[in-house]
Amino acid sequence: MPRISDRQRIAQDIRDKIASGVYGPGAKLPSMREMSAHYGVSAEPVRSALLILQAEGLVEGHQGKGVYVTESESTTD
Repeated sequence: MPRISDRQRIAQDIRDKIASGVYGPGAKLPSMREMSAHYGVSAEPVRSALLILQAEGLVEGHQGKGVYVTESESTTD
């Protein structure tokens, strides 16, 4: 079984949390530092995971304010 990369593991965990409602529309995600500590990785895999989620339209970054779940997210439809 191939090993999943840290960025893929983090992106999937955040996707799951969005889908389950842990992070609802408009919710602010934890800081890069908090996520790095939570997942036990450097900032780079966290940044990469957030870029993946941003490309998927699940989150949006606001310079100096943080990363938020997009308002249009609808996983129940």
